[in-house]
Amino acid sequence: MQTVRRAAVCGKPIAHSLSPVIHRAGFAAAGLTGWEYTAFECAETELATLVEGLGPEWAGLSLTMPLKEVALGLAAEASPTATATGAANTLVRRDDGSWYADNTDVPGMVRVLNDAGLPPQPSITVLGGGGTARAALAAAARLGAREVTVVTRRPQARASLKPAADALGVRIAGAGWADAAATLDADAVIATVPKGAADQLAAEAKWRAGTILFDALYDPWPTPLAASAQAQGLAVASGLDLLLAQALSQFEQFTGVPAAPEAAMREALLAAAAARARL
Repeated sequence: MQTVRRAAVCGKPIAHSLSPVIHRAGFAAAGLTGWEYTAFECAETELATLVEGLGPEWAGLSLTMPLKEVALGLAAEASPTATATGAANTLVRRDDGSWYADNTDVPGMVRVLNDAGLPPQPSITVLGGGGTARAALAAAARLGAREVTVVTRRPQARASLKPAADALGVRIAGAGWADAAATLDADAVIATVPKGAADQLAAEAKWRAGTILFDALYDPWPTPLAASAQAQGLAVASGLDLLLAQALSQFEQFTGVPAAPEAAMREALLAAAAARARL
C-alpha cells in the first residue's frame, strides 16, 4: 500500500487560494502519485493546535495571511530570511518531527523582478508597510539595493519596518502617501497595499521609462495602478507571478524534488485564474 504524503495551505479566508491548483499540478507533472495538497481555514489562535495535530505523513504547510508571523514561532529552526523578516510562509517537516520555517516570498520576489529585467543595484520604492513590505525589503537587499523608499499613510507603519531593515542592512527613506506619485520613478516599484488602496494613485502616477511595476495583487487584474503602468509601456508583474515563484521553492522543500516542474505549475495557475476571471 502506497504511503500518502500531505501538504496544505493555511490562512483565513482561504477558499480563494490557488495554491492547491499549483501544487497538485506539480505533483502530477513530477509523477508524485502519492501526494495530496489541501487547504485549511485557520485563524492565528488556531494554528498551533492544527500543527501539533498533524501526523508524520505531513511534509509541509504553506502559510498565507494572517498566519505568517505566528508560524515563525512554531518552528524549531528558521532560515535567516524568515528570521530577518519576522515572517514565515513555509513550514517544512524535518525527519525528527520538528518544523523548519522559511520565507519563500523573498526569493520569489527576486526571481520575478530579475525575470522582468531589473538592473543591478536598483533603486526601489515599496508602497505599503505590512508583512509583504518586509519581504520586499529583503528582496531589495538581495538585489543589491542599499536604500529603499517606503511609502505609507502612517509614519508608524514605516517605523515598524525598521528592525527588519536593520537586520537586512537596508536603509529606509520614508515618504507619506501624499508624495507617493513622486516616488514612482524608481527602477522598480513594489506595491504591497491592499485592494483599492492605490487606485487613486493610478491617476497621479508619474512613471519613468524603464520602471518595473510589481503589484502583489492579482484579483481583480489589472489593478488601476497596473493598467496605468501598462498604458505607458512599462513591464508589469502581478501577484500571480509571485504566487508561482514562491510556490516553486515550497514544492522543492516539501517533496525533495530538485527542480519543480515550473511549466506545468504555471499553466495550471494561469488556467485557473482565467477561469475564475470569467465567473
